Amino acid sequence: MKLIRFGSYPQEKPGVELDSGQRKDCSAHFDDWNHDFFANDGLQRLARLIQTEGDALPDVAADVRLGAPIARPGKVLCIGLNYADHAAEAGKEPPEEPILFMKATSTMIGPGDDIHIPRGSEKTDWEIELAVVVGADAHYLASPEEASDYIAGYCISNDVSERSFQLEHCGQWTKGKSCDTFNPLGPYLVTADAAPGVDQLSMTLAVNGQRMQTGNTSTMIFQPNFLVHYLSQFMTLEAGDLINTGTPPGVGMGRKPPQFLRDGDVVELAIEGLGTQRQVCRQAVVTA
Repeated sequence: MKLIRFGSYPQEKPGVELDSGQRKDCSAHFDDWNHDFFANDGLQRLARLIQTEGDALPDVAADVRLGAPIARPGKVLCIGLNYADHAAEAGKEPPEEPILFMKATSTMIGPGDDIHIPRGSEKTDWEIELAVVVGADAHYLASPEEASDYIAGYCISNDVSERSFQLEHCGQWTKGKSCDTFNPLGPYLVTADAAPGVDQLSMTLAVNGQRMQTGNTSTMIFQPNFLVHYLSQFMTLEAGDLINTGTPPGVGMGRKPPQFLRDGDVVELAIEGLGTQRQVCRQAVVTA
């Protein structure tokens, strides 16, 4: 299944995209794709609804805005340097354990929404990532194999980062990761049972039509099942939480000379089997 959320922000409604490409409104049957939905057998109930009534559900027009495919989660967890070739690009040794940081949940926007370049930013950067959505509350999972039962599905994430805020100011990475609009997500959540093999997915990102990132999840150091198991040893992962799993090489910071996003730039992302994104960068407007 492909889960979508559609409509104007912040009044998005839950829906699905059928195999035919037709989008359907599920708001008469479900409140949202949120913690309660995932934690209470929502995916199973949705599958039954599509099987029995899918064609009869109200249509969603093709030109309606898509929001992030899940409601605002309790946590956005991010993994740094999780691609061997990206670690090499950054001049770092591959980590022995996942590098964990967190991102504000308010960063999430739709896959076609504008990226706002923060006031004072000179180093806003792009990062295409495979995102994992947690499907059930998980704590102290016994193994990566068990963790596969706790994954609802996968989607495209753009882990936008302001490198000066992240690396040149005191403290941890949070400041450079949590600016408004810094996590475009979607266009849809592909459920785990319908997703292609996530250890062999091609990934691309272009800026103004120029290819910047070309990668494959096969170079990921820690695969999604391992990450869910690992993170559950330190905290309860709640249904609907989001895990950004790291980026392949080609980020702006790693180019020679470095290249960063400017007002008017267009960013386009794709992951095999998970759809595409397109964002226009706009200078953030400061209001009184």
